[in-house]
Amino acid sequence: MPKGYWIGRVDVHNDEGYKPYTLANPAIFAKYGARFLVRGGPFENPEGEARSRNVVIEFPDYATALACYNSPEYQANLKVRQPHSIADIVIIEGYDAPQS
Repeated sequence: MPKGYWIGRVDVHNDEGYKPYTLANPAIFAKYGARFLVRGGPFENPEGEARSRNVVIEFPDYATALACYNSPEYQANLKVRQPHSIADIVIIEGYDAPQS
């Protein structure tokens, strides 16, 4: 079964206001078996528009990735983040077929 992923691109305009969001996430993500594959770090953006922070989070499967985002815990935490940042979030199923 293919894994599920969140791909996030975020601009934070208030680091202090954003901090409680990041502190609450580990417990939420642990409940859904998530792990960070990318969490910040240097990057180049050769095409399109960029945001200052990039994140890729892996979940056991696509349904679990969706369930985490839609969970009451994450939706409450989302309200903490939104006044302090702008984000683009994509929830996507991984590729689990032979490579060509």
